[in-house]
Amino acid sequence: MIFATNFKTHHTRVSTKEYMKKLQDFIIKENIKDDIFVFPTSTSLGNFKLPSNMFMGVQNAYPAINGSYTGEIGLEQINEFDLKTILIGHSERRTILKESQEFIAQKFNYFKKNNFKIIYCIGESKEIRDEGFESAMEYLWSEFDGIDISYDKLIVAYEPIWAIGTGASAKKEDIEQILSSLRVKIEAPLLYGGSVKSSNIKEIAGIKDCDGVLVGSASLKVENFCEIIKNSKK
Repeated sequence: MIFATNFKTHHTRVSTKEYMKKLQDFIIKENIKDDIFVFPTSTSLGNFKLPSNMFMGVQNAYPAINGSYTGEIGLEQINEFDLKTILIGHSERRTILKESQEFIAQKFNYFKKNNFKIIYCIGESKEIRDEGFESAMEYLWSEFDGIDISYDKLIVAYEPIWAIGTGASAKKEDIEQILSSLRVKIEAPLLYGGSVKSSNIKEIAGIKDCDGVLVGSASLKVENFCEIIKNSKK
């Protein structure tokens, strides 16, 4: 399994350092072999000495080494921390920050060229989902325009927008239907995200084509994230 936590705009340098230490201690103590990804704020990135199955990544970056891109970070800043993992295509960047599919593909191809491990996010709105399964899949496949799905360092995260941070996770059969349809064309690991928590992780982890989860608010406390990882094994 893959367990990823996205801090979004939460935590500070101090609290991130404490989080990483506690998570690392848990991984070692419980002998966790799963791959664990942590995406902190850009101000909280650091050179952490991590177990081989634990990775820190960036939530966002501009597809350039450096330049006149106010408010962004580029490859030069990421390289300072020796990081090679990035989150691309998250619904909040698509909807709130209005990133186009063309720009998202530009980012993807830039960081692919630089050999990054990429967690690539896709997801449909409630309005599209309400139109039916076929409409949802048509929309999801459109979010792969310009994306190399055969890239060997690709991880795909399916996050229905209507389930992110709402407390309402998609039904098991809905997740199964979407992931099995994606699996027809995609060999990369498939994650589910959207109100994942310790109480539903066992059911989600048991879905045939689900290779892991991308967790938001439920993982902001390290104890909760550890519990999610632990409960997936019960």
